[in-house]
Amino acid sequence: MNLKSVNKIETNKYELEITVGAEEFEKGLQDAFKKNAKQIQVPGFRRGKAPRKFIEKVYGEGVFYEDAVNALYPQAYSDAIVESGLIPVDRADIDITEVSKEGFSFKAVVTTKPEVTVTGYKGIEVKKLDRKVEDADIDDDIRRLRERNARTITVEDRAAENGDITKIDFEGFVDGVAFEGGKGENYSLTLGSNQFIPGFEDQIIGHNTGDEFDVNVKFPEDYHAEELKGKDSVFKVKLHKIEKRELPELDDEFAKDASEFDTLAELREDIAQKIKNRFDTAANNEVEGKLMDAVIAGLEAEIPEVMYTNRIDEMVRDFEYRMSAQGINLDMYLQYTGMDMESFRGNFREQAERQVKTRLALEGIVKAEGIDLTEEELEAEYNKAAETYNITADELKKYVPADDMKADATVSKAIQFVRDNAVITVVDSIEEEKTEEPASEE
Repeated sequence: MNLKSVNKIETNKYELEITVGAEEFEKGLQDAFKKNAKQIQVPGFRRGKAPRKFIEKVYGEGVFYEDAVNALYPQAYSDAIVESGLIPVDRADIDITEVSKEGFSFKAVVTTKPEVTVTGYKGIEVKKLDRKVEDADIDDDIRRLRERNARTITVEDRAAENGDITKIDFEGFVDGVAFEGGKGENYSLTLGSNQFIPGFEDQIIGHNTGDEFDVNVKFPEDYHAEELKGKDSVFKVKLHKIEKRELPELDDEFAKDASEFDTLAELREDIAQKIKNRFDTAANNEVEGKLMDAVIAGLEAEIPEVMYTNRIDEMVRDFEYRMSAQGINLDMYLQYTGMDMESFRGNFREQAERQVKTRLALEGIVKAEGIDLTEEELEAEYNKAAETYNITADELKKYVPADDMKADATVSKAIQFVRDNAVITVVDSIEEEKTEEPASEE
């Protein structure tokens, strides 16, 4: 491979001229011959037994050129990129310009990572909220714990109330005709959960077990089924069962049943500590978000559009994978939500831009501050990642090159560098509220 030239054709875009010589090309031609010989018929020879020179004589000297070029140019391009020092952010546009027995030449137009400048990332001033744990916070967690440990009992002495769990049969009609998807039997519906269209659950309230009655509702104008939008409908309903959830008594016995603690006081103390940990984590995340906002504000770079597009592609693939785990493909999701692909991708645009800018800015700080990893730190990163994937560090090294591991780890160190050099003022909730109070009119 010979990198003949590297020419900048516009911002973040370069054209590389690359040649592959006769000796290397000859090896590629021989490999192409071995790969294809069995499929080529030459008069006077059994299939697959004709020498290469006879095949080239019958079918032309260039019979194996295309296969040889396709096999050789990716590595030639990769080697040229390393030699050029460029960092591509997208697949190159390849144009084969010349092919002969002496070798071949091609041009590669490549979009590269932009040059960046980052300023103002030292001494960033932010406030960190030190939120105190209140009794109401603990009570909320206790309430949720009681709800998880509640038992369901059948109600027989009263009519259905908001919050009850009902078992119903129903069938929906529009203009006296039953519609598809409007029928259910022994359906479990919690009143007040808003699972059904507005007004449906309200009309079950006040009915008793065994009642049969009509529910009159109107489908919303934005309902997902086109044929039902804005239509008046009647549901024939039979109420089979009413249940309610009964919360356990709030005492030491509850603490023993619902946790590893013997007393309610111990349980509350543990919950208080967990809430505090949540508050602290949220506060730290908020601080980091504010720091990254400031870092992005100090970023100067002409960012290629393809970097945003590629990040959106990754986010869409990740979303599609998570949906498939629930048995829903992306086409089904788009149909259900009434979105087209363009608007769906647009939902990721802002987040993609922020992620791309944040990464570029942090990489700029890594370069400006000479942030690096020692061999011991690199090994520690491999060990930490290997533990996450439940494999050995040596196995992980086969899949994740040291340069990639180092790039991610140095970016993490850059985040810590920004934080270490920031001016972080800790405020409590009362002080925070005071700073947001409007100025006095006096």
